[in-house]
Amino acid sequence: MLFEAAMSLADRQGLDLVLISPNANPPVAKVMDFGKYRYDQQKREKEAKKKQKIIEVKEIRLSTFIEKHDLEIKGNMAKKFLAEGDKLKVSLRFKGRERGRTDRGFEVMKRFADFIKEYGTPEKMPTLEGRSLIMVVNPLPPKKEKPAEAKPAPAENAETEIKPAETKKVKNVKANGAEQQEPKQKKGKGPSDEMDI
Repeated sequence: MLFEAAMSLADRQGLDLVLISPNANPPVAKVMDFGKYRYDQQKREKEAKKKQKIIEVKEIRLSTFIEKHDLEIKGNMAKKFLAEGDKLKVSLRFKGRERGRTDRGFEVMKRFADFIKEYGTPEKMPTLEGRSLIMVVNPLPPKKEKPAEAKPAPAENAETEIKPAETKKVKNVKANGAEQQEPKQKKGKGPSDEMDI
């Protein structure tokens, strides 16, 4: 079909003539509503973007001689990041004479990895890069919850647990079966009654 004929066909229908592949021999064109096509395309892209999860890389810096409490604070922040599904980069920079104590840095990284092991696994174990010790931690995949299993009914002979709300006042019974009465408190004389004024 000639270009002029295709244009007149598109004009009669009130649509646009869109070149699909202009470099082909002969060029391929399509008669369509271009505004609607662009709208549908943007809508599909927006939905695809909504479904994807962007993973951010968060960084936590440690020091060679970090104390236990400080390590726990940093560990709690790391757990929060991993629970949100972000990757974690843990770095430890050696300053001055600390470069001679890299073994201490590896110990700190190992303690940190043990502290956050419920939330993430190390993708890359600690490696020395220049003056820094770097470890990358991936979050664990979300746990799928199992359906709750029904508890079996207690057997007739089994002892049942008595809850505090269900307890009743029980009278004392002697061995021969007769009821024993609880001692009554004496009324009348208290500490204030004994005083003479």
